[in-house]
Amino acid sequence: MTLQDMLDAIRRSPDFDKAGMVACHIGVVRATSKDGRTVKGLEIEVDRNRLETILLEMKGCEGIIEVAVHLFEGYRKVSEDVMFVAVAGDIREHVFPVLEDTVNRIKQEVTRKKEFFAQ
Repeated sequence: MTLQDMLDAIRRSPDFDKAGMVACHIGVVRATSKDGRTVKGLEIEVDRNRLETILLEMKGCEGIIEVAVHLFEGYRKVSEDVMFVAVAGDIREHVFPVLEDTVNRIKQEVTRKKEFFAQ
């Protein structure tokens, strides 16, 4: 799955003609942890059922036409993609908050990660 694949699927949505924008987030593996240690990579697990619930909630928000997410599971090296999130909607005042909420909820409720550090 590529980000372009996701955007192409969003454009095929029957309500896409109501969209005024699509905002995207691409999460990647950082070379350092929040506490400054050098990271080699991440192991990522995904709760697909929880993800589906969140997507349904986000798609029900005012002005939102579509929300698409692709999460990469397993081991990811530094600089590799971790997640793609795209939100299509009518105006930025509706789209940007849903994009941020979706990313935050995925990180808090859907994914579990284990960091691997350089020795």
